Amino acid sequence: MAEKIESLKDIKVAAQSETAAAPRKANKDKLGRSYATGKRKDAVARVWIKPGKGNITINDKSLDQYFARPVLKMIINQPFEVANRENEFDVVCTVKGGGLSGQAGAIKHGIAKALNEYEPELRTVLKKAGFLTRDARTVERKKFGRAKARRSFQFSKR
Repeated sequence: MAEKIESLKDIKVAAQSETAAAPRKANKDKLGRSYATGKRKDAVARVWIKPGKGNITINDKSLDQYFARPVLKMIINQPFEVANRENEFDVVCTVKGGGLSGQAGAIKHGIAKALNEYEPELRTVLKKAGFLTRDARTVERKKFGRAKARRSFQFSKR
């Protein structure tokens, strides 16, 4: 019985070393693009990246047309800056739902995931920056007997 347990441990160790040693493969389609879905609040972004000059197209509009605020443009470019890949990829994405801030966060999440699919070596850098983790914070629902999610109605003494 003890021999069986030891052999099972050897099998587990061998399986772990095989999975650790196997490098990740890049996931590209026939056109050389990588796809990912990014989410933030109620916004969902479908993102395709391919090698290019750094053009970002959102819902058939340029980045400058879709996002007027510089902060939102900065948020979208963060994954490229962290990975040292500025102006190396063209991004085409469609985004629905939420407001502009949520949409910018969804696109950032999608770009980071697509970069990870395109170049798996970048995973450690993107993971360390926290771009591969979906930000789960959403708006809290309104409760009955309350004015908003937590705010009470104004108290009246008389």
